[in-house]
Amino acid sequence: MRIVRPSLVAPDAPTRRRCSVVVPARNEARTLPLLLASLEPQLAPGDEVILVDDHSEDGTADVPLGPATRMVAAPPLPDGWTGKNWACWTGAQRATEQVLVFLDADTVLEPGGLDRLVDAHRRRGGLVSVQPFHVTEQPYERLSAFFNVVSMMGVDAFTPFGSRRPPRGAFGPALITSSEQYHQLGGHAAVRDELLDDMALARSWLQGGRPLTVLGGRGTIRFRMYPDGIGHLVEGWGKNVAGGAVRIRLTTLALIVAWVSVCLSSAYGLLRLPFDSSATAADVQLAVFAYALVVAQLWWMLRRLGRFGVATAVLFPLPLAFFVGLFCRSATFTAVRGRVTWKGREVATRERPAA
Repeated sequence: MRIVRPSLVAPDAPTRRRCSVVVPARNEARTLPLLLASLEPQLAPGDEVILVDDHSEDGTADVPLGPATRMVAAPPLPDGWTGKNWACWTGAQRATEQVLVFLDADTVLEPGGLDRLVDAHRRRGGLVSVQPFHVTEQPYERLSAFFNVVSMMGVDAFTPFGSRRPPRGAFGPALITSSEQYHQLGGHAAVRDELLDDMALARSWLQGGRPLTVLGGRGTIRFRMYPDGIGHLVEGWGKNVAGGAVRIRLTTLALIVAWVSVCLSSAYGLLRLPFDSSATAADVQLAVFAYALVVAQLWWMLRRLGRFGVATAVLFPLPLAFFVGLFCRSATFTAVRGRVTWKGREVATRERPAA
């Protein structure tokens, strides 16, 4: 897994263009102050921050704002729109600057992070997506380990082939594009009913013949994804994982299934030994060796994606079992019900019919 990150801004780089930062927020009273505290000191003269209150039921609308930040209340949600897409579109309509930066409310910028995000767009153009570094604090949050790895694999942006294999998807927590291109391609209005707005936006840019770049966020931007308990984590990953699987390349999906199968096999091979009286010393050595290889590879990947701790890799059968179980649950909800719940709203998961 080859993870390219936004480059440091060179001292002789051109003065960056002014940007409009759009933050959709639904029940984010706890996370918004952290984002704003990291973002507001990095704003240059002329930058603006537009927070869109997506019909929150907590104190989101009362969060203190800096002089360059304004709160906008999202109008009533129209039929055929998801809440986040409507909030992003609402904010984009009020943006006045050349560069649009969409940030999720649970992200936090590292020092200099905003400059690196905008500079990455200056260098690469099109749509730039940056996956934040995942910070975990409670043990249950480390159950996200396999979801993080598989998500990074699924967009085809972090392979040994580099730019020879263009990415297939994007990550929604940090998206940067020009205002002109956003409106030319229809922005969030073009993907209004898509649950996985990031994957749909990536498809819009690719179909429009525009560049798509996906980067890793370590040193630039971070987030703590699901701090409100394991139920929050189940709901969050559950709405994404099965729907995302049907949108990735078949060859990539086959490779991911093969890799997960190897992980399952190595876990089973070691865990069954205490119950197998016929196991020889060679069997034990082979099982331990295979398990250790998976631990080493997983730890090598996880430490570049987030703060998971080495114990997560050593005890990988636990997050692996959680991943497989939640994937099956999500697939059932996607295929049978066609709907999932997210932040108190029922959201359709089935693909819309082709026009």
